[in-house]
Amino acid sequence: MKTWLITGCSTGLGKKLAEAVAGRGDRLVATARSVDALQALCDRYPDTVRGIALDVTQPGAAVEAVALAESAFGGLDVLVNNAGFGFIGAIEEAEPSEYRPVFEANVFGLIETTRAALPSLRKRQGACIVNLSSGAGIAGSAGFGIYNATKFAVEGLSEALADELRPLGLNVIIVEPGPFRTEFLGRSIATAAREISAYAGIVQARRQYRETNNGRQAGDPAKAVAVMLQAIDSGHPPLHLPLGPRAHAIAERKLEAFRADIAAWRDISIATDFDTQG
Repeated sequence: MKTWLITGCSTGLGKKLAEAVAGRGDRLVATARSVDALQALCDRYPDTVRGIALDVTQPGAAVEAVALAESAFGGLDVLVNNAGFGFIGAIEEAEPSEYRPVFEANVFGLIETTRAALPSLRKRQGACIVNLSSGAGIAGSAGFGIYNATKFAVEGLSEALADELRPLGLNVIIVEPGPFRTEFLGRSIATAAREISAYAGIVQARRQYRETNNGRQAGDPAKAVAVMLQAIDSGHPPLHLPLGPRAHAIAERKLEAFRADIAAWRDISIATDFDTQG
């Protein structure tokens, strides 16, 4: 039986994962901005689920959620950093008041929650941190640059964290979902208010994608959660876990393009050390 702390449990994959974790009998501290969104889950599993309000963008706020896991269940085995949201708009279109909150939630909130949980996690051999990235964290694309930047940050931070925690017996998993049928394209994604005509032909398709695909995504969230649970429970979880055919296609294209760039410029770009004397 594991003890979990999951952020962003009110909707999407976070909600589905929280329900699955509680349903299999594990102990859970579920968090969301509003504790009211968690009440039904807490009522269904009064002995093993605790709900607490958590706005990850508020520095220090996660400390109370970790303290609840320790006081109610004696410790913490799994942290899932799921809270966050998306953003559509060209880089030039995005205003600071629009893009800074995305970083606050997706990057700084994840860092704050992770730092708060690590002292408790380090007490449990085999404990695990699961960071929700995205296919957008693997490769950038027009119209998603701000969101790409936050998820690239999650990738880099998670890889470094894995390197730091591996000698301590802790695991890190970076989950990289493609499109799944959640509320992500609805309430969980923002759009730049400003539209610059020069980018209309480039970014407009992204705005239309949100309108035409919300609620029609091919990915089944229940199947995504099942794969996540299997990875977390395994003795040797992967560092990178792309979910769905779209995420795998993005990763494969990125690797092929990266290799092609390296090969084409290798002889020139590698010759940058000082010349050997004598």
